[in-house]
Amino acid sequence: MSNLNTKLMQALVEKQSVEDVFRQELEDAINQLLKVELSSFLGYEKHSSNGWSSGNSRNGFYSRELR
Repeated sequence: MSNLNTKLMQALVEKQSVEDVFRQELEDAINQLLKVELSSFLGYEKHSSNGWSSGNSRNGFYSRELR
């Protein structure tokens, strides 16, 4: 995670919106939380071999046919 104080000071010096800094920090925090929650729910980290052939692998793909 980044240093929020530094980003806020930089936004103030450059006369940018502080709301954008907070919005980006909140977005980053929520995305990180969702990644951790998914790993916890599935029981293995992304790209881990523990998920292979387990029925809930998130690293695979399958072919599709369009009509």
